[in-house]
Amino acid sequence: MCNPLTFIFIERSINKNMPKVGMEPVRREQLIKATIESVAELGLQGTTINSISKKAGLSSGIISHYFGGKQGLIEATVRYLLSSLKVELMAKVNSETPPEQRLMYIVEANFALVQQRKDTTRTWLSFWAQSMHDPELHRLQNVNSKRLYSNLASSFRQLMSTENSKRAAQLSAAMIDGLWLRAVLSQSDKDQFKHSEQLAKDYVHSLISQYGA
Repeated sequence: MCNPLTFIFIERSINKNMPKVGMEPVRREQLIKATIESVAELGLQGTTINSISKKAGLSSGIISHYFGGKQGLIEATVRYLLSSLKVELMAKVNSETPPEQRLMYIVEANFALVQQRKDTTRTWLSFWAQSMHDPELHRLQNVNSKRLYSNLASSFRQLMSTENSKRAAQLSAAMIDGLWLRAVLSQSDKDQFKHSEQLAKDYVHSLISQYGA
């Protein structure tokens, strides 16, 4: 007959390694932030389950439990970054926001402080590069591009013809991405990011003047 204390020891060992009830959202965010740190430091290829779990201070098994492995966690991290962009914009706009002001808020969201942090910018660049080889990351990058275009087009449409609004949205999206990328690659400081943001705003205003009714 097995000693009852043995059962207690086994049960405690199992419970110790199992995620606590209600901790899933906390652990998920913890692992996502650790992924951003790891990718920023080691690059996407150099980032491993071990490097992530070490930065998070959690066991590597939890990554498989919550995300199914490294790939699932990488994809969740991209969605997290996409969501942060959306949250930044939605915090400022509502149904009463004038279209021109909404366009300014769209620009500001893409140059927000969180989008300037070195760990965030390096992670974005790693994801962009890998998206050319990874179908799911490519899909998420398309989601990001289409969302920016859609937000711009819907606001421009209230200021000009439908055809011109599409063109203005395409041009603005390219300008925003280009200015942000240039600021990141030149390792610019906050003042340069602010300057790039203003250039993007000025460009949007020029498109309104050029194509507006």
